[in-house]
Amino acid sequence: MVSVRVATAEDREAVGLVLARAFASDPVLRWMLPTNERDVRLFRAMARYAHPTPGWADLALDGHEPVGAALWDPPGFQHSLRQKLVGYPAMLRAMGLGLRRGMLMESVFTRHRPDGRFWYLGQLGASPQGKGVGSALLEHRLASCDGPSYLESSHPANIPLYERFGYEVVDEFTLPEDGPPVWAMLRPAPNA
Repeated sequence: MVSVRVATAEDREAVGLVLARAFASDPVLRWMLPTNERDVRLFRAMARYAHPTPGWADLALDGHEPVGAALWDPPGFQHSLRQKLVGYPAMLRAMGLGLRRGMLMESVFTRHRPDGRFWYLGQLGASPQGKGVGSALLEHRLASCDGPSYLESSHPANIPLYERFGYEVVDEFTLPEDGPPVWAMLRPAPNA
């Protein structure tokens, strides 16, 4: 039986490992980092610096085994200057030469995000997939989301999962430099 709880700072290692396993063949990740040797470092750095808001990372467990994680940003979240100054070198160490494409990806993603305030699902991954872990993670967080929610899906096979939770594809775009397609998905505010 899968349970989901809010991740703690001590869970960063587990979050990084489970997301690295879940995204091992992700088209956007492989576009940024062609090999998987930096994946765990990248996802640990993302959990610590890219989505650092306390209380907004979730960890799915099968017994005591981490099997999924989700990284969320609450509406209106902005990195502080300190987070940027500390996070940039950490992301550089994690990504190496892939940082250039990571910054390019973030620039493209930012241009396609909707206006207004919304919950942002930065990462959701499950390993193994197809066992209800992604659904459990979404159910856990969306139950407390009081506004719209937005995400970018990097794999078309994930779109039906998000659609079951009320997300709709609102845009499709392709990353530059022979990058993969990405689907922007928005879930309206509950009772909207």
